[in-house]
Amino acid sequence: MLASDLIRLTARAIGAHPLRSFLTLLGIAVGVTAVILLTAIGEGVHRFVLQEFTQFGTNVMQIAPGKIAARGGPPGLPTTARPLTIEDSQALRRIPGVVAVTPLAAGNAEVEANGRLRRTAVYGVGAEMPAAYSARVRSGRFLPAADDALQPRPLAVLGAKLKHELFGSANALGARLRIAGERFRVIGVMAPKGQFLGTDLDDSVFIPAARALAMTNREGLQEINLAYAEGLSAGRLVAAVRALLRARHGREDFTVITQEDMLRSLSRILDVLTAAVGALGGISLVVGGVGIVTIMTIAVAERTGEIALLVALGARRATILSMFLAEAVLLSLLGGLFGLILGTGLAALAGLLLPGLPVALPWRFVLVAEALAGLIGLAAGVLPARRAARLDPIEALRAE
Repeated sequence: MLASDLIRLTARAIGAHPLRSFLTLLGIAVGVTAVILLTAIGEGVHRFVLQEFTQFGTNVMQIAPGKIAARGGPPGLPTTARPLTIEDSQALRRIPGVVAVTPLAAGNAEVEANGRLRRTAVYGVGAEMPAAYSARVRSGRFLPAADDALQPRPLAVLGAKLKHELFGSANALGARLRIAGERFRVIGVMAPKGQFLGTDLDDSVFIPAARALAMTNREGLQEINLAYAEGLSAGRLVAAVRALLRARHGREDFTVITQEDMLRSLSRILDVLTAAVGALGGISLVVGGVGIVTIMTIAVAERTGEIALLVALGARRATILSMFLAEAVLLSLLGGLFGLILGTGLAALAGLLLPGLPVALPWRFVLVAEALAGLIGLAAGVLPARRAARLDPIEALRAE
């Protein structure tokens, strides 16, 4: 049988029962739509999380107190290890290739100014914080380098949102405010930075790290962040950081995490998450395949006389097999195409109606879903097609 005749017979068989054919391909379409929507949301979350982390730059390194392998837990928790100090951050600045270092001591406190009171995040940092965090000052200046010492002046820099909450549209530079009862003078206002994984960085105040340690009654820093030059080997810099801190602490009681390591780990986790939600959508494809098996079995029973007549006229068993396989595959591919149009349309609509929902269409999963739809149709059509090819023409005509 010519390929054109096979296509014509297949299309005619599908068109003979339009409602039944539509309901059959609808099962596949729903499966493909589910795969596209779920993976689009998963891919959107993937990109959103990576974007959240890369807003601080990619050449960033974090040093936290405590050794993960020794303590069996994340860095930053209470530990008997020697704490990180401001002197450690000053020593790290002297490593070749390091362009910015900032200590970090964070907490929460009541901030009072201009007759208004607000409880917000307080970050004790160093003068190079804007360079280390890829941030910038909108007005005024940041904490001066001279105040990185252990006895800094009571100076403060406000986040954009906190400045608006306390001073409105008025100029805040030079104003006095109280943080946890201590008096500070505002010398700068940061440009808007947005949120980081649910934390509003604009609703915060930055003060010298030594002041924050005294205010929170802590002995050591929560972490030290450093930025290094473009093109510098992260592995070599990690080795230099470890050697310096081992010499200062007497042992390796700290953890060094590069942005590359963090992004690589996050990317692996989020890839698994996207694949998992795509697999959940794939269950709908399997259900659609069961529907094709059912409909093709019914089609074989209905077309017994036609099959017997074709065999009696000399049609080969392989031709009968290919007829029913082609019908099952064509139904699956049509369902996949319909699901592709429906899924991409719904994903785009979700992005428009819900701007806060991260949606990004992963075309690799779309192509996999389409190919899987065709394979499911092929697999679903094998049993009914083999049954049709094995029919005895005499018995089939007698039954007819």
